[in-house]
Amino acid sequence: MYQGIYTVESNRALNGSFYEMRLTGDTASVTVPGQFVNIRLDGFFLRRPISLCDWDERSLTILYKVVGAGTEAMSRMAEGQTLDALCGLGNGFQIGGAEKKPLLLGGGAGVAPLYALAKALIGQGKTPAAILGFNTSEEVVYRREFEALGLPVLVATADGSEGAKGFVTDVMAGLTYDYFYACGPMPMFRAIERIAKTSGQYSLEERMGCGFGACMGCSVMTKGGPKRVCREGPVFTREEIIWQTRA
Repeated sequence: MYQGIYTVESNRALNGSFYEMRLTGDTASVTVPGQFVNIRLDGFFLRRPISLCDWDERSLTILYKVVGAGTEAMSRMAEGQTLDALCGLGNGFQIGGAEKKPLLLGGGAGVAPLYALAKALIGQGKTPAAILGFNTSEEVVYRREFEALGLPVLVATADGSEGAKGFVTDVMAGLTYDYFYACGPMPMFRAIERIAKTSGQYSLEERMGCGFGACMGCSVMTKGGPKRVCREGPVFTREEIIWQTRA
């Protein structure tokens, strides 16, 4: 974990209420896709945990959706402004497995960490495919960015306004894959559990107090006992999560 000051290089509206923010600063603590940053905003008590979409030697990219006062304040930040962030938090995706054709499943803002994951998997010689799920066409983001990586991209919208009508799992049911990686809301995960044919990994979304494991507020129950989403997660394997019971 690294705490530092980051400078807004760009902050642009995408589609619907989604924004993409690019920050310059120290990225040495980011080592794997699936980690997150915890951002302090003036006037708000708790930091905002946001998944990393991408990073390089000098910058971080995050996607976020305006859902409340904190993210609305972020949407107004201009180029050159600075913010305090805890960086390189959490354990990300494990990508050294034997899978050759993994399936990436993203729901809403959950598509964000899958972008860096797709790049990492392609770099290992694997051939991932992605299913991106949204409520309507007005929320579809990063489709072109995923397609630019060269992987097949399928979109599902709940109202059928773009791509397949329905949910990520409606598209997933007809595909061939040998592993899956998923990020999104818990109802999506429960639906995946009912139809998934292989092992996989879930990146959980939880309310966080501290973001680095001190408060225990984001614990979930696993077969190894309670684990903190911000510290031992946010990524857990399919096999270790106990879905019916929460810590």
